[in-house]
Amino acid sequence: MKKMMILAMMMVMTISANAMSYNAAKNEALFLSDKMAYELNLTAAQYEAVYEINLDYLMSLNGNADVFGIWWDRRNADLHFVLNTWQFDKYVALSHFYRPVAWHAGGWTFAVYAHYDRGRFFNAHPKVFVTYRGGNNHKPAHFYADRHMPKPAVHHNAPAAHRPAPAVHHNTPVAHHNAPSPAPHNGKPAAAHNDRHGADRHMAMNNGHSNKGHFGGRR
Repeated sequence: MKKMMILAMMMVMTISANAMSYNAAKNEALFLSDKMAYELNLTAAQYEAVYEINLDYLMSLNGNADVFGIWWDRRNADLHFVLNTWQFDKYVALSHFYRPVAWHAGGWTFAVYAHYDRGRFFNAHPKVFVTYRGGNNHKPAHFYADRHMPKPAVHHNAPAAHRPAPAVHHNTPVAHHNAPSPAPHNGKPAAAHNDRHGADRHMAMNNGHSNKGHFGGRR
């Protein structure tokens, strides 16, 4: 058990200090949103909004009390407007998306790095990556409800021929040379695709979308 706990700590990334800088939050929001776009089959409009929502959440964190506080609640409320029903249900079921950040030993820990290589991206930058600097989560709660963005109409597990074509996905990982990844925790890289699906999931990620998820509980 102790060895498993140590391994789990090696598979996450940690950023020290209480509040994240804009650049740190921006890069973490990009990595997280890219993986959400991949797993949830987001459209281009959804990807843009999800990036904004994730950046707002990360920039609002100042300590452990904020992880599941009002800003986490606001993130979930905004994502409920942006995602359709099956996407939101899957988002809640995947704990590394639903509960992406933890406070441990004086630093922010990101669970998504236990499931994906630090250098792997499936999408190009969202357009707002350069221009958006946060703040939508301080606006009225109906901000994203009023945007009326297009959403996929069918379930991700439907046959490929009946799925809406994703607007932002690529068949091969995208290199993001101008968005450096944070330094590895304790000098060791995060494990790649180290989840319960093992080699089968690794192959699925290299060949397109996987229809399998990692299931975690609600708060």
